[in-house]
Amino acid sequence: MSENLLVPCAQCASLNRIPRDRLGQTPRCGHCKAEVLGERPFELNTGNFARQCKGDLPLLVDVWADWCGPCKAFAPTFAQAAAQLRGRCRLGKLDSEANRELAGRLGIRSIPSLILYRDGREVARQSGALPLHPLLAWLNGQGI
Repeated sequence: MSENLLVPCAQCASLNRIPRDRLGQTPRCGHCKAEVLGERPFELNTGNFARQCKGDLPLLVDVWADWCGPCKAFAPTFAQAAAQLRGRCRLGKLDSEANRELAGRLGIRSIPSLILYRDGREVARQSGALPLHPLLAWLNGQGI
């Protein structure tokens, strides 16, 4: 029997029990029926941030802003990482301009910034954009 993991839905943040051996498939949310683990980064905001940090899979947050050139240049790399890490790590994007209070609480001083959460707690932080392979290596060093 496979171990069940609690995973927040990327759309509605409802917690779903998913067998570990099904993480690579396309499990659907029991509440909203959306894919729980999409192949693309999902949007984070003040309203869903705390719920999205919960669960048994790590969450990598890209803090960005629309006016930030390096943030825009990093977006395709982050999307590639999301597809490659599906079932091992969830990737979300937090717009620092639209969520200024939350960005302030997170201590964001520069963007893009990457914050890795495990069990609802910050475990690592990286400032600046990274190419895909160094990003994956950094996450591998964090146990992802």
